[in-house]
Amino acid sequence: MLIKSLVNSGNSRYIFNIYFKRNLTNQVGRHYDIVIAGGGMVGTSLACTLGKNAKLKEKKVLLLEASASKPFNIGGKYSNRVVSINKSSKELLERIDSWKHIEQSRFATVKQLQVSDALSDAFITFGENDDISYIVENDLIVKAVSEEVKKCENVNVLYNAKVSEYILPDYENNIVGIKLDNGDSYTCDLLLGCDGVNSTVRKAMQSDYISWSYHQMGIVSTLKLSEKTTNNIAWQRFLPNGPVAMLPLTDELSSLIWSTTPAEAKRLLSLSEEEFVNELNIALHCKHPSSIIIQQATNLLDTALRMLNCSSVEQKQSPPKIEGIEPNSRACFPLGFGHSSQYIRKGVALVGDAAHRVHPLAGLGVNLGFGDVTCLNEVLGDAVYAGSTLNDINYLKNYETNRQRHNIVTMSAIEGLHRIYNTDLGPVVLLRSLGLQTTQALEPLKRMMMSHASS
Repeated sequence: MLIKSLVNSGNSRYIFNIYFKRNLTNQVGRHYDIVIAGGGMVGTSLACTLGKNAKLKEKKVLLLEASASKPFNIGGKYSNRVVSINKSSKELLERIDSWKHIEQSRFATVKQLQVSDALSDAFITFGENDDISYIVENDLIVKAVSEEVKKCENVNVLYNAKVSEYILPDYENNIVGIKLDNGDSYTCDLLLGCDGVNSTVRKAMQSDYISWSYHQMGIVSTLKLSEKTTNNIAWQRFLPNGPVAMLPLTDELSSLIWSTTPAEAKRLLSLSEEEFVNELNIALHCKHPSSIIIQQATNLLDTALRMLNCSSVEQKQSPPKIEGIEPNSRACFPLGFGHSSQYIRKGVALVGDAAHRVHPLAGLGVNLGFGDVTCLNEVLGDAVYAGSTLNDINYLKNYETNRQRHNIVTMSAIEGLHRIYNTDLGPVVLLRSLGLQTTQALEPLKRMMMSHASS
């Protein structure tokens, strides 16, 4: 705290030099060109991507991960934490040679997505023959990328690295200072915050952060299907308390993400496995009471669309019945929204959940982070190629502008969907049902939506 107060008092260059020179005496290699805080899926992928960028091959990169290195047992049970990887994210993992490790291990391909409303007969389907997304366990992605990081000679990974303090540059200096709990100190030209929704890097930036809780919990579990089937459809149903979704893992297993109120989540987690499965099947299949006005309006719209040869010929399908769940696979976590007004400041940039947090209903959270990685990698490569520095604020602004233009549009769409479907108010149910029907009938609109979601 003394260091911070002295920095704020205008003596930053003097205090900075004294403090870090004293701590780095006789310690070789403690300065890096880039330090990445956070070694999750996005942070590790960023380290690997930068390490394999030919334009950055002379730059030293340090990845700080607060937890210990943990092995991933590919022969074990499926993790209850999975992500839906879109085509752009898969292409990123292919470029850094990590996707081959996932292919050799396990993943599922989503060929079709069906979204339905529990309070009406409205539904929409995406996809036919092309791949929509790929379901991969979080830990498997980290393992696959970590295998390739080992091949990057200019990247070092430090585990159990808990940061106690960041000292960011002001107008007088260009160096970032980092102090760990164990007393070790590092400096770098550019600090990249990939340390999640509670980012300490973002807090050190003192960036304005817009956030709120959805007052919902996301329940996850690994589901056993009642019969073996060609399991390549992702199912999502909007219930009055929040959406329930099933993502394919194998022909006999699916992954659950069920958003509901904290009280309901607590109740569901307290049930026996048999009782929980029964509740889940009701949520997936039970027909909720529907207004006669809504039924008549949707039937009328369907008739009009048929007359215009716009009505979809696809029939609504039912998701497979659930037979059981993997023991001890149930868990839950709070859901919320967050967005940093700034992704950058002098010597610092935020990436992934440190910059933005969304509701999981669209499955796009980690894909936004991978998009950040792709963009930042290009921007930093361009800066070095042009003879500039890694912390050139003009290049970092290009990253911020590019990603905010994309992320804000996507986040606004997700937020709009959440608000529209998080109510059972009759007029809103009617409007969203008619909107869903219309979108289902307009293939160009669906293709445009899928194109944005895949980028």
